Amino acid sequence: MRKKPPKPAKPPSRKTRVTVTKRAGRSAASQRWLTRQLNDPYVQAAHATGFRSRSAYKLMELNERFHFLRKGMRVVDLGAAPGGWMQAALAAGAGAVVGIDLLPIAPLAGAQTLLLDATAPDLASRLRALLGGPADLVLSDMAPATTGHAATDHARIMALAEEAFAIASGLLAPGGTFVVKLFQGGAEASLLIPLKQAFAAIRHAKPPASRAESRELYLVATGFRSTCTAA
Repeated sequence: MRKKPPKPAKPPSRKTRVTVTKRAGRSAASQRWLTRQLNDPYVQAAHATGFRSRSAYKLMELNERFHFLRKGMRVVDLGAAPGGWMQAALAAGAGAVVGIDLLPIAPLAGAQTLLLDATAPDLASRLRALLGGPADLVLSDMAPATTGHAATDHARIMALAEEAFAIASGLLAPGGTFVVKLFQGGAEASLLIPLKQAFAAIRHAKPPASRAESRELYLVATGFRSTCTAA
C-alpha cells in the first residue's frame, strides 16, 4: 500500500528544556549540537509528523507567505537529500516530484530521485522526461561546506545559486516559481539582474524555522517569463 506523505503541521511549543549529560569521548561541540537538537521544536515536530528533516518546515513557511505550492504541479528539488522538501511538496499535493542530489535519498512514495550532479549535461532532458513536461516549481536548498570566512562562503553559495538558476531557466513552464537558498546579503547583481529579467517578482525571506544564528535566507522568484534564459 502506498504510504501517504506527512501532513503539514505547526511545530509544537517548546517543552521543558532537555539537559544532556556529559559523556566520556563526547566533544564540547557534539554536546552543544545534541542539546540544540533535543530542544529544537522543529526537530521534535519533524519526528512527530514523519518528515525526514526540520527543513520541511522552512518550505511550508515560505509557502504560507508566498503561496507557490499547488495541487498537481511538477516540482524539481535540487540538493534534495534527505527528502524533507520533497515530502513537503507531496503533502501540498504536488503531482510529480523529482529530487536530485550527490547523496543517496531513501525511496519516497510519490517521488523520483536521481543520484546525479546538477551540472550533468543531459539533466534538463532527463528531468522533463521524469516530470512528463516542464517544471512548475524548481527548489534549491543547496549549500556549500562553510569555511567561516564570510566572503568565501558567500561566493560559494552564489555559485550554487547561479547554477540552480541556469537549471530552472531551462526547465520552468511560463509562470513558474524558483526558490533558492542564499546567505545574508542576498543576491549579487550578477544573479539579481537576470532574475529580474526572467521573473515578474523577486522577494527575499527568512522563514521562522531557519535558526536565528543561521546566515541563510531564501529568494523566491515568481512569474517565470519563458522567453528569458539564464545568462
